[in-house]
Amino acid sequence: MGINRIEDLTEAQNELFIWLKDYIKKFKHSPSIRQMMKAMGLKSPAPIQSRLKHLQDKGYIFWQEGKARTLQLVSDVSDVSDGIPVLGSVAAGGLIETFNDLNENLDLSDIFQKKDIFALTVNGDSMIDAFIAHGDMVLMEPVENVNSIKNGDIVSAFVPGSGTTLKYFLKKNNKIVLEAANSNYEPIILDYDNVSIQGKLLAVWRKV
Repeated sequence: MGINRIEDLTEAQNELFIWLKDYIKKFKHSPSIRQMMKAMGLKSPAPIQSRLKHLQDKGYIFWQEGKARTLQLVSDVSDVSDGIPVLGSVAAGGLIETFNDLNENLDLSDIFQKKDIFALTVNGDSMIDAFIAHGDMVLMEPVENVNSIKNGDIVSAFVPGSGTTLKYFLKKNNKIVLEAANSNYEPIILDYDNVSIQGKLLAVWRKV
């Protein structure tokens, strides 16, 4: 499993990372610590937790320690520190002149300078009315305190036994409501103790 070794990872870290990528690609969710132990031939969770910590510190995964099911792979994002040139405007109604002389850059530095941002691939259409479609990449800012989230923020939330979902966040009657942007989906109503908010939406990345 040491094939395609990533230079800044040790052999053990690389072995786990390659296995995680294959597992998540196949099953569409993260494995448990016990499953990782079995795959790596280990009898203790400590080496797995250490490898996960190093993978997170090096920017390969997002993981809330002690909660294996929150593990997500972090997608590579190209260096856009100099900004992206804005070449004019494009019509979505009638025709207008486009590609004027370059006069500004689209500055994305505020996004990419935030600490520990991570990316998730969207599966499904529950947020389609928020212009987030299946296959899009969402860039998320980790949430350390649920009280910092405002009603109407779009969050990635982990629900034990159900997995991770991208939804609008609402507080109603001492409950957390995860609401879709698609009338075909019912709201998910949970107690605070039954949901873990992983991140808040910063941007949507769509490849065409």
